[in-house]
Amino acid sequence: MREPGQPSLDQLRVFVAVIDAGGFAHAARQLHRTQSVISYTIANLEEQLNVVLLDRGKRKPTLTDAGKALLADARAVALKVDGMRARAKALAGGLEAEVSVVVDVMFPTCVLVRILEAFQAQFPTVALRLRIEAMGAVAQLVMDGSCHIGLGGWMTATASVFERLAVGHVRLIPVAAPSHALAQLEDPIASNVAREHVQLVLSDRSDLTQGQDFGVLGLRNWRLGDLGSKHALLRAGLGWGNMPEAMVREDLTQGRLVHLPLAVDKGENYPIYLIQRADTPPGQAGKWLTERFAEQLPLLEQVF
Repeated sequence: MREPGQPSLDQLRVFVAVIDAGGFAHAARQLHRTQSVISYTIANLEEQLNVVLLDRGKRKPTLTDAGKALLADARAVALKVDGMRARAKALAGGLEAEVSVVVDVMFPTCVLVRILEAFQAQFPTVALRLRIEAMGAVAQLVMDGSCHIGLGGWMTATASVFERLAVGHVRLIPVAAPSHALAQLEDPIASNVAREHVQLVLSDRSDLTQGQDFGVLGLRNWRLGDLGSKHALLRAGLGWGNMPEAMVREDLTQGRLVHLPLAVDKGENYPIYLIQRADTPPGQAGKWLTERFAEQLPLLEQVF
């Protein structure tokens, strides 16, 4: 049996059109061609592939088993080419191929999802590379050029490298499980009492804040690189620590966590800044994304 030949893109598009339109005549009108041209194109495609794609013995052409199997491939090829043409058109018009974003783990996920949904609808041809990091790691990735845009707490040591814009703040509150020893105490809880208990602390995976502690009171602490893990350990009663209020609001309502009335740390605002390198401004899609983040200040204040 001879090897299949090389079908053309036009042949594949005609094949898909015949099926979608429901026959040769309808496909001919849709593609502005004669019915004989459509029939000839399908016949040539079958000759190229060395298989029969359509059963012509009925009033309406129906797919053979081979046609059913190859129709999905024909659609995939056509869609890939259409996507390639759209991306090429966007690149020719000055639209970047990819935007990379790093977001602080404290940033509210619900707000991030809404912005990225709008971004995908606005720029379907632009790839998005998203990183979720903590503290100085956000600034580190923007500073070394790994990410174009950052949303995170401001690091004063790198002020000369970035342009920054305040977009809101996250309210952090000290919490623990109801079974935890600190939750059994009368308020206010003195700092010398709180520091005797294990504090769960979010760890920075960058070198920018190496040796620095933020909001650490406990003499004994567990360093964690993931906010989700910290949340789970807090609910298990393995320590106490500060968490975004919005993230634990349901836990507080349901009694899975309690707000600790510490005498010196009743809660604090964690600022969120939009940061980018001054020497590498974003392209069209990146600029649109930064503008959407900048517009979230009122929304963030409602969330927190």
